[in-house]
Amino acid sequence: MEILGIGPSELFFIIVIALILLGPKDMQKMGRTLGKFLRQIVTSDGWKLFQQTSREIQNLPTRLMREASLDELNKEIKDIQKDVTKSIDGVQKELRASQPILPLNNQAVQVDEPKRPAVSEPENTILPSPPPPASDENKNA
Repeated sequence: MEILGIGPSELFFIIVIALILLGPKDMQKMGRTLGKFLRQIVTSDGWKLFQQTSREIQNLPTRLMREASLDELNKEIKDIQKDVTKSIDGVQKELRASQPILPLNNQAVQVDEPKRPAVSEPENTILPSPPPPASDENKNA
C-alpha cells in the first residue's frame, strides 16, 4: 500500500528522522498542526472539486465509449430508416404504375379496349369436305 508514492518502509524512515530532529514533545505539536492542516484541506471546496474532477477523469474512457457506441447506433438507425423509406417509396411507385387510375365518386369510366389489327379473311370460304368414313374392308386388312 502506497500513499502519495511513499511505501511503508519509507514512511517509517521519515517518522524516525522527524523524531530524531524534533524530539517527542515537538513531534506532538507538529502532529496536531499537520492534522489541522489536513482537515482544512479535506473539508475545503477545492478538495471536493479535486475529487470530483478526479472521478470524472477516471470515468472519462467509459463515458466516451458509451457516447461513441450511442453515436454509432444512432447512425445505423438513421441508415436503416433511410433504406426503409427508399424501399417503401419504390414499392409505392410500382403500385401506382401498375394500377389504373380509378375515378372518384363512383363515376362511370369508359375503358378503351386495345386496338387489334384487322385480319383480312375472305367472306365466303369453301371448306374441304370431310374424309369418308372408314369401311369394313379396311378394318380387316
